[in-house]
Amino acid sequence: MVRQLFFIVSGLVLLLVIGLGVFWPQSWWALVVIMPFIVLGIIDISQKRQTILRIYPVIGRLRYLFESVRPEIQQYFVESDTNGQPVNREFRSLVYQRAKGVRDTRPFGTLFDVYRPGSEWINQSLSPTRVAESVPRVLVGGLKCTQPYEASYLNISAMSFGALSRHAILALNQGAKQGGFAHNTGEGGLSPYHRQPGGDLIWQIGTGYFGCRTHDGLFDPEAFAEKAQLEQVKMIEIKLSQGAKPGHGGILPAAKLTAEIADIRGVPMGQDVISPSGHSAFSSPLGLLEFVARLRELSAGKPVGFKLCVGIRSEFLAICKAMQQTGIYPDFITVDGSEGGTGAAPIELINSVGMPLRDGLSFIHSSLLGAGVRQHIRLIAAGKVLSAFHILRDMALGADMVNSARAMMFALGCIQSRSCNTNRCPTGVATQDPARFKQLNIKDKARRVAQYHASTLHAMMELIASAGLHTPSDIQSHHIMRRVNGPTIKSYAELYPCIECDCLKENGHVPEIWQADWQQADPEKWN
Repeated sequence: MVRQLFFIVSGLVLLLVIGLGVFWPQSWWALVVIMPFIVLGIIDISQKRQTILRIYPVIGRLRYLFESVRPEIQQYFVESDTNGQPVNREFRSLVYQRAKGVRDTRPFGTLFDVYRPGSEWINQSLSPTRVAESVPRVLVGGLKCTQPYEASYLNISAMSFGALSRHAILALNQGAKQGGFAHNTGEGGLSPYHRQPGGDLIWQIGTGYFGCRTHDGLFDPEAFAEKAQLEQVKMIEIKLSQGAKPGHGGILPAAKLTAEIADIRGVPMGQDVISPSGHSAFSSPLGLLEFVARLRELSAGKPVGFKLCVGIRSEFLAICKAMQQTGIYPDFITVDGSEGGTGAAPIELINSVGMPLRDGLSFIHSSLLGAGVRQHIRLIAAGKVLSAFHILRDMALGADMVNSARAMMFALGCIQSRSCNTNRCPTGVATQDPARFKQLNIKDKARRVAQYHASTLHAMMELIASAGLHTPSDIQSHHIMRRVNGPTIKSYAELYPCIECDCLKENGHVPEIWQADWQQADPEKWN
């Protein structure tokens, strides 16, 4: 009926115009407006791919138009300041304001319902301390590390050149240099844009070994040593898995692959760059630690660690057993959460695989304590850190420092359009389109990144002082509270209890709920 109505109305309008044209020649111009709609309707009815257009020619296209602008309508007109996802407007605004150096205070009370389940806070003291004028640093580097690094409590999390534009990478690294903090390269390799500004770098080595790979994709020790010994490279991070897609290799869509990126990574043009899901340089927990020791030697004694999103618990416990057996310890471990980050990922992986950050961080902290190796290793939390409270919340669960990706992208001007994997980022941050990324002002955005970092660490020190503490390392799990349900409130110490130190060592008393995983853990193979 709709299709017939379209033809009837089109025919009547066409006859009307022709009839009018006989007596009023100027009306022939109406055909310029009408004919395209008629042609479009005939095309819609004739095609066989989209049922809606066959049933509702021309007008059915409105559905696709509205669907294309739905995210913008949702963000600007529907969502409130507190219910947006993945990051709500309250925290996006906080990052924007701190990055711009404008007022970041709020009047008239919190927008959050403090009585809702999940509401969290830090307990303040009746005897607060004075805010320190300078923020302390975290020394990263164990006994075998001859070039330890004094890191900031807040650093830029892994984002590759390719995923981000060259201007975004330049601005991030320049901001890191201005603010005195570290910039993780992501697994896409050590690009010229990471190096040019001169900011401190954490070089991430993924399963594709980009920047230190042979022609057939294997690890190249000579290429690694050449770059790892650069003064600008402060730490080396082996990526085992990431929160956005645990158990899956990195993804760079072909639409974002340029000849320059292909050359930096050593990959062919014209296809998606998908890293292998696992490493070829090692195949067991013992092999991982031997690889850590090898990279530390090749880098002339710099801190070497690994990053993972926790999955099968016994596999990480197997790494702990391997540490006990060999005496080889990573200098740091970066814990990612299944909350994901800036990386594109298959929907099932981003929604339904991996352990969330707080659970994974608590588990790894407890595992290292129980195995008697925690004192040798720094823990880095990487997952949805935007405010000073987020930093301290992670530190209360065992982190020594944190990495943030999304907050740094917001500081660059990201508006959470969630088009990072399409090459059509509207702010020039996550695109390789020159017409877009060249509009990103490197100098201005670098200043904003540095300002966000400094303001957030200042806020962190204010929270530390209000809790009656002296340094961020004083924060403990009992300082953070969470409303479980109704009037039931518990501290993180109750919600995330730690196991006893050394209980996983030989002749130790392994907790009952850990026994099955500990017995299954085998340092000579993964599960």
